[in-house]
Amino acid sequence: MILLGVNIDHCATVRQARYRQAATTSGGPIEPDPVTFALLAERAGADGITVHLREDRRHIQERDVWRLRESIATRLNLEMACTPAMTEFALKLKPDSVCLVPESREEITTEGGLDVVKHRDRVQACVEAMNAAKIATSLFIDPDAPQIELGAQLGAPWIELHTGAYANARENAPRAAEFVRLQSGARLGTQCGLVVNAGHGINYVNIAEVRTLPGLHELNIGHSIVSRALFTGVEEAVREMRARMNA
Repeated sequence: MILLGVNIDHCATVRQARYRQAATTSGGPIEPDPVTFALLAERAGADGITVHLREDRRHIQERDVWRLRESIATRLNLEMACTPAMTEFALKLKPDSVCLVPESREEITTEGGLDVVKHRDRVQACVEAMNAAKIATSLFIDPDAPQIELGAQLGAPWIELHTGAYANARENAPRAAEFVRLQSGARLGTQCGLVVNAGHGINYVNIAEVRTLPGLHELNIGHSIVSRALFTGVEEAVREMRARMNA
């Protein structure tokens, strides 16, 4: 059974488009509420809730994260940049897990994997801090051997393979090549003793292939579920994705 983590960032994106200057993040006319979205996703079978608290606070706000910590019944997964400020925040929040991701103010959404090799010292410091606090750490990385092997050496128990290059490939040949990379990365991660997750750009169509990645433990999916929920409602969107993941 592949687990489903529902990323609710883009529910907050819709809210911020209208209410980014509001004094609060919920209540009264302010909508939609990402916490309500999360609770509905849980009711439909989501195994965890994922949020990315970005430096520029473009969608999820700190109050959203604290409310989620108090409200949800499953696992809270905090995506975060590998910075001292975010490390401090995570240690106060104590989510069930964190996923270390690269972050750029210019990007619309995360555009690539974290370069663990280049930023080894920063990543190691963050992983060690989380391990000491008994917070499981995942590294959001491209399916490349040096990144995966170093992730294991640094003591991170999980990796999340970045599936964006595969999902964004429009031609069959490049997409097939990217999927072979993902397969190799998943196998190597398992061989290194890592729990292998995946995420980014996964939708109701490509899930048929993504779900066949070897040793896959969990998928984190956001945009496609939020988009489908506009037409079917949150619970049906989550139920359908879970059914396709584990057909």
